[in-house]
Amino acid sequence: MRLICICCTVILVMSGVSGIDAQVVDRRQARKLVRQGNREYRSEKRNEATVTYLKALAADSTYAPAVYNYATSQFPMDWMKVDQQTRSNMIPSLMKAAAAEQNPLRKAQAYHNVGVLYQGAGDYQMAIDAYKEALRNNPNDDESRYNLAVCKKQQKDQPQNQNQQGHDKDQSGDQQKKDQQQKEQQKQDDQKDQQQQEPPMSRENAEQLLQAAMQQEKKTQDRLKDAQKQPRRRRIEKNW
Repeated sequence: MRLICICCTVILVMSGVSGIDAQVVDRRQARKLVRQGNREYRSEKRNEATVTYLKALAADSTYAPAVYNYATSQFPMDWMKVDQQTRSNMIPSLMKAAAAEQNPLRKAQAYHNVGVLYQGAGDYQMAIDAYKEALRNNPNDDESRYNLAVCKKQQKDQPQNQNQQGHDKDQSGDQQKKDQQQKEQQKQDDQKDQQQQEPPMSRENAEQLLQAAMQQEKKTQDRLKDAQKQPRRRRIEKNW
């Protein structure tokens, strides 16, 4: 009985060593694939890099650089055009990478990109929190400091912009009513003109009305453009 227990203990120890060896091999493979993906990414081969990072995750799903680089590789060339589905996939991956990473500078990069994604979605409070976390890990991160300042201004201006848009909608509604009333009045005037056999509107008056309508349309478009203006944002796009 004692010999059997000793043998079982040896078998368990050997199994544990084998498991550790397998993890070491997986981590080495993941590192190798991440380095390959980084070379592809720097060569503007984003699709190939994304596939390579996925292979690294398949080798070791807990390897933080593989998690971070896979998420970062999903940024489109025009990084401000991240669709909602992609954003929903990227944020958890970046947060997972930040939690697993021990290097504070790399943590800062992950939190920075989380802030960019939230800021692009208009979720300014979540973006502010992410940028603050980036600065806690890297106080010298000027990109995050700049984006934080921009984001705070956007958050402050957001209610004003919403009110302005509402005001523009109200004005648009009022203008539509006025236009309808003017049309009805014009129709009545035309009927009276026909009954009284008065001469038609002069060309000069018609041009004046057309000019006034064009000016009103230009003012409306200018207000909409002003309401939609937002300062551009910058981001870090570096691989680990």
